[in-house]
Amino acid sequence: MAEMITPDGSWAFNGEVLRIVPGSGRDVHEVRKVLGEVAIPLEAIATATFEPARKGGHLRLRLRKGADPLTDAVAGALTAPADPYRLAVPKGSTGAAEYFADEVRDTLQLWQTPGGPCETYLLPGPSAPVSATAGDGTVTFDGERVRLEWTLFASSAKEKAGPQEFAIADLTGVEWTPLAGAGYGSLRFRVKGEGAAKQAQEDPHCLSWGIQKFGGTTALVAAAVLARLPKDKDQPAVEAAPQADQDVIIRRLGELGELHRSGVLTDEEFVNAKQAILRRL
Repeated sequence: MAEMITPDGSWAFNGEVLRIVPGSGRDVHEVRKVLGEVAIPLEAIATATFEPARKGGHLRLRLRKGADPLTDAVAGALTAPADPYRLAVPKGSTGAAEYFADEVRDTLQLWQTPGGPCETYLLPGPSAPVSATAGDGTVTFDGERVRLEWTLFASSAKEKAGPQEFAIADLTGVEWTPLAGAGYGSLRFRVKGEGAAKQAQEDPHCLSWGIQKFGGTTALVAAAVLARLPKDKDQPAVEAAPQADQDVIIRRLGELGELHRSGVLTDEEFVNAKQAILRRL
């Protein structure tokens, strides 16, 4: 078991699952706190690295494309301190962080884990219901329907359109963009049959903000919706497994790892059993 515990949070890796728990201090970003604990199967990981800095550094986890709806939703734009797959490491713990990253990489190499894109999500994404308020509105997603309600900062076009609500089946996509330079951050929902895209401040299918750097927890809403949309037109929507099932699967993976390490299961038996469990994700 490799483990890192810092004020920023804790990471634990048992060879099968990497479990991330955010810290509870004031400096820990709201996105990470709301997302909560994340259990990542080995098959979802592309690599782990330690990035040294003057005052310590950061432990970074990179996931395979298509493995995690949050990673896909933000497309690399969710930088520190909101990134749940980035752990701040103090100066006195850099050696332990390097060891942790080595353990993950060595395990990936040992099991020859694929590094290419995933056909289906291996992580369920943020649980629903989830909501966020940023800039000109509030967005709520209950797992089946998205609702947008406007604040006093909304444009006259949005006020005139009134609150918006649409079922997940009415959506063709979701786009999340952080605040950058003079541009606005936005969370845009692509609705079937809509016309040409409008400016974020005028689009009634779009939440926009110009102050909050990450738009509060809008990235989590984007990821929760994306997890339930088809990855392409030929695939059915990917539904997040209930949390109870997720806990059972993660626990079973840990049990399999112990059986394999103790010699009860052969390498082949272990791989076959693990793949059977992961197909339930």
